[in-house]
Amino acid sequence: MKPLFLLVNALLFLPYLASTQTDGKYSDWVSKANSFYEAKQYKQSADAYTKAFAANGGKGFVDDRYNAACVWALAGNKDSAFFQLDRIATKANFTNYDHLLEDSDLKSLHKDDRWRTLCAYVKRNKEKAEAFLDKKLMGILDTIFKNDQGGRVKMEEVAAKYGENSKEIQDLWKEQNYLDSVDLVKVTNILDKYGWVGADIVGGRGNQTIFLVIQHADIKTQQKYLPVMREAVKNRKAEPGSLALLEDRVALREGRKQIYGSQIHGSPDGKYWISPLEDPDNVDKRRAEVGLEPLANYVKHWNIKWDVAEYKKQLPEIEKKDKW
Repeated sequence: MKPLFLLVNALLFLPYLASTQTDGKYSDWVSKANSFYEAKQYKQSADAYTKAFAANGGKGFVDDRYNAACVWALAGNKDSAFFQLDRIATKANFTNYDHLLEDSDLKSLHKDDRWRTLCAYVKRNKEKAEAFLDKKLMGILDTIFKNDQGGRVKMEEVAAKYGENSKEIQDLWKEQNYLDSVDLVKVTNILDKYGWVGADIVGGRGNQTIFLVIQHADIKTQQKYLPVMREAVKNRKAEPGSLALLEDRVALREGRKQIYGSQIHGSPDGKYWISPLEDPDNVDKRRAEVGLEPLANYVKHWNIKWDVAEYKKQLPEIEKKDKW
């Protein structure tokens, strides 16, 4: 359903149709919609998205509109699915053409005449957006993206089947570590030559690929390029939400507490927790400022229930066991 991969400590974001400042009702309804989707209750999920948009003055994030289209399609309501897709295509210049074609949630729309028109529109958006991009750099970063994300997605699948500490996972990590080392050299060469290139040069995925590789790098590399990324955010060459994840990871590796709650740790028995967090009471305010969803929604991916009072009680113990 999500247009981009969701990985531990590595979230990618699409552009917004609405402001990042939404009230709690919007986030609550989106959270309910996601829960209904996971339970395969597609009509209930679609209705929850409708209520989320209504709570936000009829506006919504592009990825939420896209997901609403998916659940409407799965619920058998093609008209509502096309309404959501047309909106992000015509109002928000949606460009993720390849994923649109591949998303199995939208398969029921493919024989409808409107599908051809929609795809043509999104393809034009993509071509227009990429007209002045550096195709050579994009090609390099596209390969790196596949190396970085494809292997990690595969590991999630293998871990679910064989366990986090299985030989299968260890073998995959050896392969992934090699790819990461090769890709890091390529990305740092790009950074040293061109600076932090933005989506206007390498597209949204290319821009996010640079972040992902640095996010997965060693601490010295992260410390070197963190100031570069901060400057890139000021110049709108990188996403504030991505910077928040890197800030958190560097803080923890330096022995400080994280600020945005993006870093999750786990034990061999499959239990996860939020790594030490500064000022837990105001974490959602800080997250909202950089365009991140409420922490309670974010940590559901690891089956964590966010309770700020309980977290503060457990924090001393978390600090003892959480090693970076």
